[in-house]
Amino acid sequence: MIPILIGVLIITVSLLIRAEFADNKRQIYIFKPISTLLIIIVIINSFFANSVGQFYKQTILLGMVLSMGGDVALMFESRKAFLSGLVLFLLGHIAYTVTLVYHNGFLINGVLIPLIIGLVGLAFFAYLYSGLKNMKLPVLFYILVISLMLNSALLSYRSDFFNTTQAWQLATGATLFYLSDVVLAINKFKIPFRLNRLSLIAYFSGQLFIALSTHYF
Repeated sequence: MIPILIGVLIITVSLLIRAEFADNKRQIYIFKPISTLLIIIVIINSFFANSVGQFYKQTILLGMVLSMGGDVALMFESRKAFLSGLVLFLLGHIAYTVTLVYHNGFLINGVLIPLIIGLVGLAFFAYLYSGLKNMKLPVLFYILVISLMLNSALLSYRSDFFNTTQAWQLATGATLFYLSDVVLAINKFKIPFRLNRLSLIAYFSGQLFIALSTHYF
């Protein structure tokens, strides 16, 4: 089941990227939500695979559903749609962060990883600052939340709840998700560039790794 879903996801994401470069709105409206829906099905399948970690699976599912809402909102180009997408993705990140902190504990043992992530986040905010206009506070809050999510995911290897496979899946997934947001923010607020659409590879790969972590208890 999972290999089939991943295979179909590769096809739909490839078609989505082609549609993005061709600016084919109709195909974008089809392939973008379908791609996220496939990842949601991966998570739903985990409920039948085993009965361990139900709260974790539920919150990851919630985060993915919110992300799908964000995907749909960002397909439209109005400011209202962008703000709606930002809020939905923010809530999705909060759902991921809550479940990671709940199961990992608030891991601050060793300051190197949190320090690096914090400095990178602040540097990135400073880089975007001149282009943010009235979006400064929302974007700063978004960076703080996604940085906390990334920190919690990278420190999953210290948790007694997650095994090694889940730890690297979460670390890889959160890192790819973070990078995809960085590319989108640069394109939106600083330097628009056509190849930003390739960030969809990082985004859907990151979400898939996070979804797969629900299967490995």
